Amino acid sequence: MPNQQTGIDKAQILTEALPYIQRFAGKTLVVKYGGNAMTDPELESSFARDIVLLKTVGLNPIVVHGGGPQVDAMLKQLGRESDRIDGMRVTDPATMEIVEMVLGGSVNKSIVNLINKHGGRAIGLTGKDGNLIRAQKLLMEKTAEDGSIQKIDLGLVGEVVGVKTDVLEMFTNSDFIPVIAPLGVDEEGNTYNINADLVAGKVAEALGAEKLILLTNISGVLDENKQLLTGLTTQDVDRLIETGVIYGGMIPKVGCALDAVKGGVVSAHIVDGRVPHASLLEIFTDHGVGTLITNRVNPNQK
Repeated sequence: MPNQQTGIDKAQILTEALPYIQRFAGKTLVVKYGGNAMTDPELESSFARDIVLLKTVGLNPIVVHGGGPQVDAMLKQLGRESDRIDGMRVTDPATMEIVEMVLGGSVNKSIVNLINKHGGRAIGLTGKDGNLIRAQKLLMEKTAEDGSIQKIDLGLVGEVVGVKTDVLEMFTNSDFIPVIAPLGVDEEGNTYNINADLVAGKVAEALGAEKLILLTNISGVLDENKQLLTGLTTQDVDRLIETGVIYGGMIPKVGCALDAVKGGVVSAHIVDGRVPHASLLEIFTDHGVGTLITNRVNPNQK
């Protein structure tokens, strides 16, 4: 019977999946996990089962997770407020302690436990473990009314300057599934809060991953008529940004996918995490459930 949310028959999925399983065996996939998929119990279980299945059939999934709502809830519980500028959290040292506690502690361990509950062997990491994610302070650029570019200091918010791939390769060459909290550290030992999409993109790029999958709260990249664009080349994406079809909050996410593909990742996928088993449907079916971005001439080719 077809799944009522996706309209896809399970038998059809299994029939389509085999050639993709054979093709991607041994390949690394980096999955950014966040949004609704992290707060709905059914979607949480669906995600965990998908990750375990990917590992079981011979692929090497790496999970990078967010946790903004969980950080907000803890700040509220402690009677603290956290300002945002263009969606980026201003992170002072006191806020950083809470971010690290929530992302590197409760959220990370919850995801690890969930994957293990469904038969996987997940292991939790932060970017600080083994100096996995090397970071530096991020200065946000914003255009002022007079057209000048202003640099805004967000505090302990960072950007990725390097990834220690040997740490991850140790796990991907075993039965373990790495689950990474998006924290980084600089040469002086300062900890930084980093956007999870950016961490996922840089990890995928450093590993030369087959795929970067960004689970979101939207169906994917839409055209000017709000219709889903299922396959885009990097040139298509550049054009859509220049013409204003891709705008606002989608630009950072699409930009992350674009940078990853230009940096050597074979394809990036912006996928609706509200759809059960979204990752499997995108990887193992011909039609998928999101937007694929690639350098290939035929952007719909997985």
